[in-house]
Amino acid sequence: MNLPSNLLPAHSLRQRNTLGFAVEAEFAIHITEAKQIAEAIAYAKDRDMPYQVLGSGSNVVLPDALSGLTLLMDIAGIEIASEDAHGVKLRVGAGVSWHELVIWTLGYSYPGLENLALIPGTVGAAPIQNIGAYGVEVKDYIDSVEAFDCQTMQWVTLDRAQCQFAYRHSLFKANPQRYVIATVNFFLPKQWQARISYADLHGYFSGNEHSSITPHAIFNAVCAIRTQKLPDPKQIGNVGSFFQNPIVENSKLTELKQRYPSIVAYPEDANHSKLAAGWLIDQCGFKGLRAGNVGVHDKQALVLTNPGKGNAKELLALAEQIQETVRNRFGVDLVIEPIIFS
Repeated sequence: MNLPSNLLPAHSLRQRNTLGFAVEAEFAIHITEAKQIAEAIAYAKDRDMPYQVLGSGSNVVLPDALSGLTLLMDIAGIEIASEDAHGVKLRVGAGVSWHELVIWTLGYSYPGLENLALIPGTVGAAPIQNIGAYGVEVKDYIDSVEAFDCQTMQWVTLDRAQCQFAYRHSLFKANPQRYVIATVNFFLPKQWQARISYADLHGYFSGNEHSSITPHAIFNAVCAIRTQKLPDPKQIGNVGSFFQNPIVENSKLTELKQRYPSIVAYPEDANHSKLAAGWLIDQCGFKGLRAGNVGVHDKQALVLTNPGKGNAKELLALAEQIQETVRNRFGVDLVIEPIIFS
């Protein structure tokens, strides 16, 4: 296969990762059409070249250099595939900004995604991580995912069950080299109800009549809460929440409550509860800590930051220190949420 005309050698990825790390891709290529995915993967495989896909880089930790071919996902487009009395199906390109999609749906009176407002990143990355916030996960609204299977070199459409969604996990995250997502198909039901049980939203709407709460009101609330808690990546490098909220057995929570009555936790199912990782980290004294060129946000201990000159090695060393301290104090393991590229 000939060298693609749009191949970019020694391409800077500083603007493609929200941590703002100075990263260089050995080769990069902008993907604006689905057919380019197959061509790019075939090119890489033909040369036994490693490859990876990058959207806006809002949930990744990148090393100083990425070898091989980096596919820069820029497939655009939002279209209404079908609509009936039950709901609307949307077909959305993997390169579309997630937050812009949320705004679009509300503008066309298709609610459902408002709790997921202001989450950085692209639509194509959303299923990989099964993004979630304020009591909602994206899996609740995904109908299917269209992806290129790099193993069989064929296009596949995977329904919700086949995507194997779990908490911040999916088939795609488990097999990062196998699938490249081109399009995500959503189903937004016409029957809508406000989802404000999450503590921050519940408190925000305290005193309001439940029937008076609109999708736009929830959208505005989520944006206000996130803006207050999370730093703007354009101002200070970060990937939002750096650790998953750990899920523990209720017996473990009971034990922790005896020692820490103010511990923050939420029911997960009949036998498990989800702990607030930010609370655990805060209790260990990390909030606002600066460690060399990286640190922990002073308003939200769940957010690790790069004020300007940090790199992956420094950030991951700080993350390991946090994990070890939380494990020693609470007996709880923190799992890193963003994807670590090597």
